[in-house]
Amino acid sequence: MSSEITGLIERWVGGDAEALNQVMPFVYERLRELAHQRLRHMPPGASLNTTELVHEAYVKLARAGDVNVRDRSHFLALASRVMRNLLVDQARARLAIKRGRGQTPDKLASALPISDDKLDVVTALDAALRRLEEWDPRQSRILEQRYFGGLSLEETAAALGVSLATVKRELRSARAWLSVQIRQDLVL
Repeated sequence: MSSEITGLIERWVGGDAEALNQVMPFVYERLRELAHQRLRHMPPGASLNTTELVHEAYVKLARAGDVNVRDRSHFLALASRVMRNLLVDQARARLAIKRGRGQTPDKLASALPISDDKLDVVTALDAALRRLEEWDPRQSRILEQRYFGGLSLEETAAALGVSLATVKRELRSARAWLSVQIRQDLVL
């Protein structure tokens, strides 16, 4: 099955949009697990539908132009990045509304399971991740895949083509760096 998925992904990357539709049944449940992992740590009472997040990610992937994906793990890593971007974009939209920009929130933004007083933390986290991406792209991808994508250490290593020991070492370093950066952002 793994080679079948890889073949479909190669066809999708090559421009066959229908191949993505054929990949989805193989990875749909895993994408739901990844989305659920991200959403289950949110405050009680806030309910963004896991299915909606997966479907929004699918739409973004289907519309993506120049995509470079090698295999299932790499596809899941890309999907985790798309989910992260969706969550951050929705937090920014809610933050803009909270600050009086006067726009009506869309369904996904209003359902985002983050309390309004935590929206600054989400945007600070995203800003710090973007700086980390400039400083050390691999550490940024490791954090993104582990915490936004919910990939295991092994899946992260496979997606990045590095050893498990490298993922563990760089994850420790990236978490420490990120913690300092977020504290600094929130103080400013």
